[in-house]
Amino acid sequence: MKFETKALHVGEEPNISDGGSGDVVSPIHLTSTFARDKIDQPTKGYEYSRSANPTRDALEKRLAALENGKYGIAFASGLAATATVILSLLRAGDHMIAFDDLYGGTRRLFSQLFKENFNIDVSYVDARKVENIADAVKGKTRLIWLETPTNPLLKMCDIRSIASIAWDKKIFLAVDNTFMTPYFQLPLDLGADLVVHSTTKYLNGHSDSVGGAVITSDDHIHDKIRFNQNAAGAILSPFDSYMVLRGTKTLSLRMERHQQNAMAIAKYLEGHDKVEQVFYPGLESHPQHQIAKKQMSGFGGMVSFELKADLNQARGFVEGLRLFTLAESLGCVESLVELPALMTHSSIPPEERKKTGIKDSLIRISVGIENIDDLLDDLEQALNAI
Repeated sequence: MKFETKALHVGEEPNISDGGSGDVVSPIHLTSTFARDKIDQPTKGYEYSRSANPTRDALEKRLAALENGKYGIAFASGLAATATVILSLLRAGDHMIAFDDLYGGTRRLFSQLFKENFNIDVSYVDARKVENIADAVKGKTRLIWLETPTNPLLKMCDIRSIASIAWDKKIFLAVDNTFMTPYFQLPLDLGADLVVHSTTKYLNGHSDSVGGAVITSDDHIHDKIRFNQNAAGAILSPFDSYMVLRGTKTLSLRMERHQQNAMAIAKYLEGHDKVEQVFYPGLESHPQHQIAKKQMSGFGGMVSFELKADLNQARGFVEGLRLFTLAESLGCVESLVELPALMTHSSIPPEERKKTGIKDSLIRISVGIENIDDLLDDLEQALNAI
């Protein structure tokens, strides 16, 4: 099946032949526990919804299919998924390598929880240069963690080349694919061992569910993560599983519109005299544009840009927008805007932000699916007010 077909049918195959009711849409199984006839025979493998739930199973099956993976595991949030990966693959004293430009919550988790409390050594490197990854490998390196494009500067790295290093050194490679989604990028096909998502974002797409996911084809990785998820209880609820299932059905349509609008906005901003620099992989001016074309089938809906302004003027710009909602998060049908220095990346010390290129005047926008003329008009009036 092609992507659009899998997004509609996998995981929600109507059951008529063996006594099922033929539901076209997967029911929301809100039950916490499952009855059984025999003490040692759970009904169809279900015994307690923390361990398995039919609605969550349907979503996990679909997510695995969309990423061309064997297993999907759905979590209560993207950070719950990330934390469980670390708990499953690393031990105290191990070392991991991460892209230096990451979502602030991920970096906080790595540096302030696992590094400080569990003695997991973390090296942040500029993964745009593959040799920086190779140079950072140590004897106890067990994991490489990538975002590509990164949050918020939309830096790109070559997944296949880094996967070759990981394979040679017997290191796990994880790719956060939240920004691109499996519609535009398939890290497992490029050599990654596992893919992580915040399903809150594009996969759900409607600002009404929080969740996360891990997808892998490796039996060992799956078994470890599945065991620890059950042990720690970091599961996605049946209702949220249903919401993400519904969201994935229109993912291909939404991503095409997100990209169409984002490209128009990126080109508009690139030509504006109050904009210093625009970061969007679809622009030929992007330093890794060729990598983006090589490993992705599209460029997504995220655009970041620097204003020719100070922090207060940047604050005035985002607060002056009318259609772009001032809020954290991304990947929703409505357009969102945020100021990373004061919002999503405020937990990163200022010197570290500057080191990775996150300036006070950096604006990140998640371009929605509204009419493009309305979005451009809104940006124009806010820029004129600076």
